[in-house]
Amino acid sequence: MRVGIVGLGYWGPNLARNFDRLPDAELRWICDASEEARARALAQLPGARPTADLDELLEDPDLDAVVIATHVPSHPVLATRVLEAGKHCFVEKPLAQSAAEAEQVADAARSAGRVLMVGHLLEYHPGVQKLKEIADSGELGDIHYIYSNRLNLGKLRADENALWSLGAHDVSVVLRLAGEEPIEARAVGESYMRDGVEDVVFCYLRFESGLAAHLHLSWLDPHKERRFTVVGSKRMATFDDMELERKVTVYDKGFDQSFQSYGEYIARSGDIWSPHVSNEEPLRIECAHFVECVRTGSEPRSGPDSGVRVVRVLEALQRSLEESSRAAAV
Repeated sequence: MRVGIVGLGYWGPNLARNFDRLPDAELRWICDASEEARARALAQLPGARPTADLDELLEDPDLDAVVIATHVPSHPVLATRVLEAGKHCFVEKPLAQSAAEAEQVADAARSAGRVLMVGHLLEYHPGVQKLKEIADSGELGDIHYIYSNRLNLGKLRADENALWSLGAHDVSVVLRLAGEEPIEARAVGESYMRDGVEDVVFCYLRFESGLAAHLHLSWLDPHKERRFTVVGSKRMATFDDMELERKVTVYDKGFDQSFQSYGEYIARSGDIWSPHVSNEEPLRIECAHFVECVRTGSEPRSGPDSGVRVVRVLEALQRSLEESSRAAAV
């Protein structure tokens, strides 16, 4: 499969490297408006053709797919152009900044009969897959709630807040673990470093099944954390991406009803164990999945519907975030 990469800023070179190394793919084009970025990428990828013009990729009859890693506002416009040109499209997260735009891109993919995949990277992480497998097996019992921490003293952004920059990852994982969309979304946040750009955001999602989820997102924090915790009626489990070996841990903890006294519960704290998790690079898995979906015509795990769902939840959280600044004073 012949692939072209558009956008060689922060993340594009990582995508280019992985597609270039896949045995079933050929990196044919690298595209960016910056001559410096093209030169830097070409030094690592000498077999690719450099250009500043997306039309060169779209006019190449031998090019099968285009990967978009440009700034977020351009995602829906560029993805639609790629699909309407008859190319398969991989677009970095989030798919768009509004559900309406995301739906338009999804419709373009359906009309063109081409594969559209969104780069929800964590859905391809072996640790998240293992956590999903454990939750679906019933080992944890009924899932009560999920919470995530995505924290760091990270890069300050001017074009997007912590919700859109960091939350797209966690929302995609929560929706995958929950298997349903929330019926309620609330968010509060504060802008400390730049006016109008929230550095820290707290989100709450409630689902029809009774499951709840909480997200703590911040690039203004002394800790570097990338962790999900799933609390069930029988056991609890975590996925911690900062751990080198114990990525997933299951805790035999919970409350058991006492048979000696009706209606009372006693705490249980049993064994703790960590199942084996593959150390294969999630980005390589993600890129290989896209190639396989193009080859077979199958629906990607993070296909159009997934991309639209994540944007729909992010948009609802953004509305709540804006409304929270007008909340009633105590």
